[in-house]
Amino acid sequence: MSAVPKAQQGTETANEDGILEKYDLESRFRKIDKGFWRWLIFVLSVGLAGYHLYTSYFGPLDALRHRVLHTSIVAVLIFIMYPAFLKSPKHRVSAPDILWALLAFSSGAYIFIEYKAIVQRMSIFAPSTLDVTFGIVTMIVVVEGGRRIVGTALTILTLIFLLYAFVGPWMPGFLEHNGKSLDEISIYMYLSTEGIFGTAIGVSASYIVLFILFGAFLNRSGMGQFFNDIALGLAGHSTGGPAKVAVVSSGLLGSINGSALANVVTTGAFTIPLMKRVGYKPAFAGAVEATASVGGQIIPPVMGATAFIMAETLGIPYSQIALAAILPGLLYYIGIIAIVHLRAKRHNLLGLPKEELPSVWGVLKQGGHLLIPIIVLIYLLFTGKTPIFAAFFAILLSVVVSWFNPSTRMGIKDVLLAMESGIKSTLGVAMSCAMVGLIVGVTTLTGLGPKLTQSILYLGQGHLFLTLFFTMIACIIMGMGLPSIPTYIITATMAAPALLELGIAPFVTHLFVFYFGILANVTPPVALAAFAGAGIAGANPNKTGWEAVRLALSGFIIPFIFVYSPALLLQDLTHWTEVIWVAVTAVGGVIGLSVAIEGYLFSSLSLAARVITLIGSITLIIPGAWTDILGIIILTAVVLGQKMMTKKAKNKITASA
Repeated sequence: MSAVPKAQQGTETANEDGILEKYDLESRFRKIDKGFWRWLIFVLSVGLAGYHLYTSYFGPLDALRHRVLHTSIVAVLIFIMYPAFLKSPKHRVSAPDILWALLAFSSGAYIFIEYKAIVQRMSIFAPSTLDVTFGIVTMIVVVEGGRRIVGTALTILTLIFLLYAFVGPWMPGFLEHNGKSLDEISIYMYLSTEGIFGTAIGVSASYIVLFILFGAFLNRSGMGQFFNDIALGLAGHSTGGPAKVAVVSSGLLGSINGSALANVVTTGAFTIPLMKRVGYKPAFAGAVEATASVGGQIIPPVMGATAFIMAETLGIPYSQIALAAILPGLLYYIGIIAIVHLRAKRHNLLGLPKEELPSVWGVLKQGGHLLIPIIVLIYLLFTGKTPIFAAFFAILLSVVVSWFNPSTRMGIKDVLLAMESGIKSTLGVAMSCAMVGLIVGVTTLTGLGPKLTQSILYLGQGHLFLTLFFTMIACIIMGMGLPSIPTYIITATMAAPALLELGIAPFVTHLFVFYFGILANVTPPVALAAFAGAGIAGANPNKTGWEAVRLALSGFIIPFIFVYSPALLLQDLTHWTEVIWVAVTAVGGVIGLSVAIEGYLFSSLSLAARVITLIGSITLIIPGAWTDILGIIILTAVVLGQKMMTKKAKNKITASA
């Protein structure tokens, strides 16, 4: 049952695609609904999905060919589906696109045809002219494919790194290196598992594609609407209910679909009009949706698939990452919900009428069975099963449980369309990973990584806080305009080693850089998620971006907390009570921080009271017995003072009446 009037729903739906296309290049694909090209897209997509499902159970080819097949088919689909320029044909495939698609296909086919000979040649490092030629072609294909679907930011960054590999002898200071030849670069990027077909594309071909397929199957069975309805039933009637609905539904959906921008538009088209309806200002409504959608990628169980790359990079079980991410993720959302609630109390923004809202019990009866695959997925991951097996089993189970209710039942056509949709959603992520492979390859080939580490350490002057601060700035800059997965890989390669040098545990370090890479999506001047929210809300993009920063402020502080107190990540625990104490004080500090930001508790706070609340919140957040005690005392005094002032104000009103 929808709480949005039908006419309004139609308007929002009509605007949804246009807004998504404005901020997200992945949505600017050709609308080909019939003919040869439609069937080719369908066959390639379903075929690739079938291959990945098959190999997830029976095992893949060797690493290189498995990654090559994945990348080649992805590139072919991109050149068929995505126009080269805004003015290119939108409803047909042009001749240059066909040529690009053939180049993408041939670069993969060559490795399959010549595989044994290539292995022999590479064992003595004697590549042929054709090896070099196809290596160059593949690099060009990856850059052009990435430009079409990911955008200019990552493309320019990739080209800068490739150029750096050539011009090393002419670079100043610590950036100088011997320089690499075109032959050397092309072979390293094309015929090794360190360049294009490195760890990033390996994780895309093994883990990410399966979890995106899982999300596509869930969406096909109606999981997105189920999340919205559950959130509406639980929070829609409460004070400022629509904003809380946005936070809950976007967080749940964002963890599974992995794209903050797509999440903003799909859920925002529903939640933002509801927020505006009850009185939230457009910029605030857009910011709530943006921060909630971005945060979905730091919430287990799926975490937008980035957790799987982290697990692969660090060589630790995925379950350890998911478990450690629970408390920081909850703190992030507690901070957003607290501000949303205080804003509603301050302006007396009520919830939606109960008669317009779905019954929670009714929603659970209708679609509660859709939760079974997610519950089983979590169980399998936490009982030691591999993510690949867990995702494969969960996908099969999602089809089975869909038959529990006729309204969610998936037939053969639904299964095939879910497979096609999942692969289409994988294209941007996979090509991003291939481009990042070029960046990481140059970093390794030229020795740039250790040099960047030393520069960050130099700026930090050996002080942990300063080094954390400069690392945060570097991660936000590197994450501007980039999807979450390439952002994490780049920041983990470029920025994380500086923290490792100071003795921070690898897992803590990687989660730190991941958080700030994610938050770049809501940090002006390039806050793409916030800009998408502003587009739906009809608000000023920059104003929405700064509102999003205010809402997400706890997210900027939480990473510093778990660096200084790894107990928040369930690390280095001396006793189980330690994590409880850290969690309780952190929750208190985050809520206090929300009060200081919003300037309201039981009534409006003066500037002095807000500063005092801010000081108390920060001291409570900072780990340590004495800081916790001081923070508790300060915040208790603020609460008691607010209660006394509110009581006096009520007495005055009563007396005057």
